[in-house]
Amino acid sequence: MNGEHRDRRNLSVLFVLTSQAKKGSTGEPTGFYLGEVTHPLAELDAAGIPVEFASIQGGEPPVDGLDLADEINARYWGDATFRDAIRHTQRLDDVDASKYAAVFFAGGHGAMWDFPGNADVEKVTRTVYEAGGVVGAVCHGPAALVDVKLGDGTYLVAGKNLSAFTDEEERAVQLDRVVPFLLASTLKQRGALHHPAPNWTAKVVVDGRLVTGQNPQSASGVGAAMCHLLLTGSQQA
Repeated sequence: MNGEHRDRRNLSVLFVLTSQAKKGSTGEPTGFYLGEVTHPLAELDAAGIPVEFASIQGGEPPVDGLDLADEINARYWGDATFRDAIRHTQRLDDVDASKYAAVFFAGGHGAMWDFPGNADVEKVTRTVYEAGGVVGAVCHGPAALVDVKLGDGTYLVAGKNLSAFTDEEERAVQLDRVVPFLLASTLKQRGALHHPAPNWTAKVVVDGRLVTGQNPQSASGVGAAMCHLLLTGSQQA
């Protein structure tokens, strides 16, 4: 179907945010990274694609990267509708995944603790993907994909080209010994074909209906790629 005529009301995207407020035992604050929500959201909003929000625990998740010098961050953070949506996210285990044409997992270091091994994350991802929908994630968001298995028992990421926060970037921010595991290395252990770019360089990889980005610099590109798949009907392929 021509993308110009697709009914955007049927293309709802679920944004999933971490509820983890601390970086492990360090006590240092973390949460979802604001730009990794606002930048993809700006792409989807511009395309007229509706977005709803969920978090692991529901309610208002903790925010990190509150950079209001970033024009897109400032625009959304000052928007009452956006702020209300963030304050009242759905609890992920209450979500009906069949309602969504895509799911997107935002990053922020908190995702490293409460995305992997979470049965609700796995269920939502598998439901959307096996229904022909799009799965997107950026930076630490691909931590959601580490343990997702499809109905045939294989890892979703096995044999897939993808991008995620690199081990080198983790070392650069001196959190490689704080996070519970190194994301890129673990995805490769699951059979993923990880494509790194130099630190803090935008990198977006699309493999069928899987869209992933390496770091905050990749967030807009992930949103744009998801828009393209949704509007061209490629998510049904």
